[in-house]
Amino acid sequence: MTLEMTSTLSVADELLSRIEDRTARVAIVGLGYVGLPLAETFAWGGYPVLGFDIDADKVAKLNRGESYIGHIPRKRVGELIGSGRFEATSDPHRFADADAIVICVPTPLGEAREPDLSYIVQTADAIRPHLRLGQLVVLESTTYPGTTEDLLLPLLEKSGLKAGRDFFLAYSPEREDPGNRDFATRNIPKVVGGRTETCRKLAVALYEPIVEGVVSVSSTRVAEACKILENTYRAVNIALVNELKSVFAAMDIDVWEVIAAAKTKPFGFQAFYPGPGLGGHCIPIDPFYLTWAARRYGLNTRFIELAGEINTAMPQYVVQRVADALNDDGKSLKGSRILVLGIAYKKDVDDPRESPAFEIIEMLQAKGALLSYNDPHIPSLPPMRHHSLRMDSQPLAPEFLAEQDCVLIVTDHSAYDWDLVVENTNLVVDTRNATADCATPRARIVKA
Repeated sequence: MTLEMTSTLSVADELLSRIEDRTARVAIVGLGYVGLPLAETFAWGGYPVLGFDIDADKVAKLNRGESYIGHIPRKRVGELIGSGRFEATSDPHRFADADAIVICVPTPLGEAREPDLSYIVQTADAIRPHLRLGQLVVLESTTYPGTTEDLLLPLLEKSGLKAGRDFFLAYSPEREDPGNRDFATRNIPKVVGGRTETCRKLAVALYEPIVEGVVSVSSTRVAEACKILENTYRAVNIALVNELKSVFAAMDIDVWEVIAAAKTKPFGFQAFYPGPGLGGHCIPIDPFYLTWAARRYGLNTRFIELAGEINTAMPQYVVQRVADALNDDGKSLKGSRILVLGIAYKKDVDDPRESPAFEIIEMLQAKGALLSYNDPHIPSLPPMRHHSLRMDSQPLAPEFLAEQDCVLIVTDHSAYDWDLVVENTNLVVDTRNATADCATPRARIVKA
């Protein structure tokens, strides 16, 4: 055994020992919808946790025991702070205190739907001056295969330390589903791939105590591709039912009833549901990461790109359905009062990222409609990467509903009283089948 191999083993063994006895400090970079639940999971798993975010306001709120995420109540944050195993900071010098650094920063799309990895680059630049011997760095941000080794690795190795010898590098895709009461970070298996065998073993050891299962794969590229496959699978199937929605509507067939009938088959069918467009930080984005990466190899992903075209066309389809429904009532879109119900990208969360509601509102406004909205989880529209709407949620009083020419259901929050809605307005355009159980509604209901 060479001296270098002995040195690597001793560094890795020391880190493994700290991981196994839970004295390894874990730094979570990015305290959003993925990072904060992960930090909580590591802390309750017995690790001391350092949360890092460039947003000083978030850091201050967490250290006061306050929450800024709807499905993570203040009580949970207070208990986390009170445990003594968590603190938040905006000081990058604190990276030197960590034994493991887990990166959970956003990876959005650029204007031309190309990967925007600027947050990963900025994070690497912030970590590099404080990177030290024996640290483990794990990337969790969703990205295309090759990002960990082709982008993150060389940025970190500019420190003079070598991955797999001086520090250790791995990838484990986040699998968070905000608002899901059945699955949280703790009971969702973690896929883990390492730069080297030692990197993989250390990352597996880090996650094993905090989740119900760890799935070890042969490389970081396989782990990266796994997340892309998961969300591309969903995007393609959603595109299928979105296309069938428009086809069946032309045939005067309710696609929701068709899906309900089809899913009674006990094999060979999994139900996916149509909607007003894709939202969230994964499903609308991940397939485009793969198509972009495929072009680097001279390949075209026609099937995936077609699914993307169908899904991104859904807001326009919804707007056209609204216009047609108003026209049937003898009204033009211009000047009509339209109330949008639901801004969040999915029900019962306060997450508006990539929500189709923004594009739908902007399209309707551009055509002269008078827009208002209600969302019990989003009292005011936040500034978004590609949208700058300034609106406040309006209370759902019967009188206000009666003033509307159309109520457009974009997100079917459980808090909504659908009977109240359909009994106090004349026209409802429903993109979520939310009104299916309303008996003899006064409103005319149009599925979109």
